Amino acid sequence: MAANLRETLHTLAEQLPEDASIEDVIERLRFLRAVEEGKRAADRGEFASDEEVRRVFAKYGLEA
Repeated sequence: MAANLRETLHTLAEQLPEDASIEDVIERLRFLRAVEEGKRAADRGEFASDEEVRRVFAKYGLEA
């Protein structure tokens, strides 16, 4: 995500299709926030084990 909210919003506006809805914007911002949180966790050395990943995937009917 960009350094500040204003930059993030400008970048996001440029990347979204012309017919994007406010829900699309919110979904994208949530995704970007989750990615940033994940990167910070990785920087702290906090990783999910293989078993944790499999358990979460299985919860959604997916196989890892």
